[in-house]
Amino acid sequence: MENVIELQNVAKYYEMGDNIVKALDGINIKVEKGDFVAIMGPSGSGKSTGMNLVGSLDIPTKGEIYLDNKNISHLEESELAQLRGKKIGFIFQSFNLIPNLTAKENVALPMLFQEVSKREREEKAEKLLTMVDLGERMDHYPNQLSGGQQQRVAIARSLANDPEVILADEPTGNLDSKTEESIMSFLENLNQRGKTIIMVTHEPHLAEKHAKTIYWLKDGKVEKVTKKVNGKWKEVKEVKN
Repeated sequence: MENVIELQNVAKYYEMGDNIVKALDGINIKVEKGDFVAIMGPSGSGKSTGMNLVGSLDIPTKGEIYLDNKNISHLEESELAQLRGKKIGFIFQSFNLIPNLTAKENVALPMLFQEVSKREREEKAEKLLTMVDLGERMDHYPNQLSGGQQQRVAIARSLANDPEVILADEPTGNLDSKTEESIMSFLENLNQRGKTIIMVTHEPHLAEKHAKTIYWLKDGKVEKVTKKVNGKWKEVKEVKN
């Protein structure tokens, strides 16, 4: 299977006064096209840093990152922004909707940066909001929507440029259990329709119920990798650090 994203021996270090904090310390992650990958780990394990690197939001201190077999580790920010705008859609725990824009305007915004015409932006935003069952709410502002509705707007926005990969950072962290299940069903449905899903979470039940591959992080390293084979989880690689 073709890799969409690959991290090879990637490290991310931060200087904190006289100390160096190793947020990630030489991890290897492969995301195959069409997979549903969960990056799991407790607070401080490095999963947020991992998400930023997997999503091309940051560059590594060491190691190489490949997006569609292209080394993006040393690209300028402007080049990275163009690449991720086309290839990766983002869903954030805190929704990150712009409060003075309507649901439709929020969904249309990523297309503006890809120079899509106004008419096409509006038509596609309406179509995407209808797909996530918000056709009646597209002219509402974020503060007029429930948490679950705001997250569905965020899902629609992530699909605006028809990206190959959807990166979801704790996508149900601010939601009740019923809404959580609804959002996860949307993500599973997108995966079944061919989208590659990468979900960052600290909730084992979400990862094990919905993902196909799990990378378990601990102290900035990959502790183990598990895959769902015939409905059962199997450890495919035990990483020795």
